[in-house]
Amino acid sequence: MNTTTMKKLPPKPVTTKQRVVKWGTWILSIAIVIWSCTGIDFGGIKDTAAEISGAIFYGLFHPDWSYVYNGSGEDLVSQLWETLCIAFLGTFISAVISIPFAFWAANTRHKKFWVSETGKIVLTFIRSFPEIVLALMFIKAVGPGAPAGVLALGFHSVGMLAMLFSEAIESLDDGPSEAITSVGGSKFNVAVFATMPDLMPAIISNTLYRFDVSLRSASVLGLVGAGGIGYPLIIALNYRQWSRVGIILLGIIVMVVLIDWISGAIRKKLV
Repeated sequence: MNTTTMKKLPPKPVTTKQRVVKWGTWILSIAIVIWSCTGIDFGGIKDTAAEISGAIFYGLFHPDWSYVYNGSGEDLVSQLWETLCIAFLGTFISAVISIPFAFWAANTRHKKFWVSETGKIVLTFIRSFPEIVLALMFIKAVGPGAPAGVLALGFHSVGMLAMLFSEAIESLDDGPSEAITSVGGSKFNVAVFATMPDLMPAIISNTLYRFDVSLRSASVLGLVGAGGIGYPLIIALNYRQWSRVGIILLGIIVMVVLIDWISGAIRKKLV
């Protein structure tokens, strides 16, 4: 019989249990949202809200172009360059440190499963610390400024990059490694001549992706004093210099879009 002439099967009837589960889920979700709103202390909209909102939008759409570059080292270009350097250095350091952690966490490189599981637990522990918290901790250790931002990004990125690298290691073909081992090659020879050449495209691609994320994070770390464009942004917000805020946000957008386009083009070449 021709399949086009076959009648469509009627949909399965919805049971009472399914209806109860569906409606119970909706009711429980709405109840949780309502309960969460009861803890918000909302004092109402202030009388000056319209005036302040108008000043904010006016400043954002009329940026302070004189702040773009003035040669003082505290201008927009200088701060964006510092942010870019923080993100690059933090990502580069973490990429180098992540390689041995990746081999530790890769389950195809160990005969005992608990070895790789231990590595995965360590990487999860590292990823559990937000960059802001790490920045505050490193500020206490090395003082405010770019070094604290680099250390915070580098430490946090190790957990993510090492996990991505380990997944790439697990997906590698064992043929080249077995060929080198069959002719008497050591584990070092296997890593240098078989594993790393096949792994490099994944390392570069994942590192570029992480650099994009680190660039956005570096723009925020300055809010707590870890260097970069975030510090002049929080100063402008505190003093309500909305034109300065507008030009800083515009600079961040241009920098992020440009870096994202460049890294995306490079990743396409590697695929």
